[in-house]
Amino acid sequence: MADLKRLSPGDWVVYRKQKHSASPGPRAKDVSAAPRGETYSYVVDKHWVVKELLDGDRVLVVTGTGKHHEVALTDPHLAPVGWWQRFFYRERFRQAEAYI
Repeated sequence: MADLKRLSPGDWVVYRKQKHSASPGPRAKDVSAAPRGETYSYVVDKHWVVKELLDGDRVLVVTGTGKHHEVALTDPHLAPVGWWQRFFYRERFRQAEAYI
């Protein structure tokens, strides 16, 4: 959490978004089937860029398609970017930077 407290505009973050569907996409992780097997629960890593810090405990982020989300710094799904994510997913972050 300490790293999230030091976020500033332009920083890259990853958000592990929980999803449910009948057919998970190729980026789905931690896939588990529903009891009857009709749908799946999984997470997808979203690569976002900090646009603005809001009232001390929230942050406004922008997605690679230009959408904006407010996220609490205490949200367990929000994480700072590691060096390997910077290297492998830099193009996804740069897509989001175009909307800042």
